[in-house]
Amino acid sequence: MNGAQDLGGQMGFGPIELEDNEPNFHAAWEERAFALTLAMGATGSWTIDTSRFARESLPPADYLSSSYYEIWTKGLEKLLLDKELVTAEELKQGKALGPAKPVARVLTAETVAPVLAKGGPADREQEQPARFRVGDRVRTKRMHPETHTRLPRYARDAEGVIEVIHGVHVFPDSNAHGKGEQPTWLYSVAFKGTDIWGEDSDPKLTLRIDLWEPYLDIA
Repeated sequence: MNGAQDLGGQMGFGPIELEDNEPNFHAAWEERAFALTLAMGATGSWTIDTSRFARESLPPADYLSSSYYEIWTKGLEKLLLDKELVTAEELKQGKALGPAKPVARVLTAETVAPVLAKGGPADREQEQPARFRVGDRVRTKRMHPETHTRLPRYARDAEGVIEVIHGVHVFPDSNAHGKGEQPTWLYSVAFKGTDIWGEDSDPKLTLRIDLWEPYLDIA
């Protein structure tokens, strides 16, 4: 969807301030927000694409006025309410008001490290051959879906070149909304900066984006 998270090329937000030796967390509550999000994701109640969409679909004013882990927390609250794992009153009071709802899996402290080390591979098998080859010129589709997508708004309706074929991977646009994994080919596409940002941008800039096959057509 076209949300507040898609800021590429947008003006008026000021520079990105870099912090020397920035810590992973700036406060204890951020660590807790990360841990809660990780633990609930491990229950299998939703997919990683569903969780991304929950965060990215926050109202723009709310998204842009929230810190990174505030966005994570608000996205988690949306998911918990949607799956009826908590009630609005429980969130308001900050405590359980009834028996816990059952979940498929529970992430315990001793299993965190091996689970993180294993990761969540999204590569899949697919008999259908890739539509594009390395060196092909492609054009991204012009699209404005109300649902989840990993095609950035600033890179739509733009020409680029296939540089790498990554194989077949879970398609996030369907996986985010319970429509199945629908595995499809994933490519690394290189774009000239001037084709993305305009002729007055840095001519030496090259932008590379990993994009799924349904986003692309032959140029």
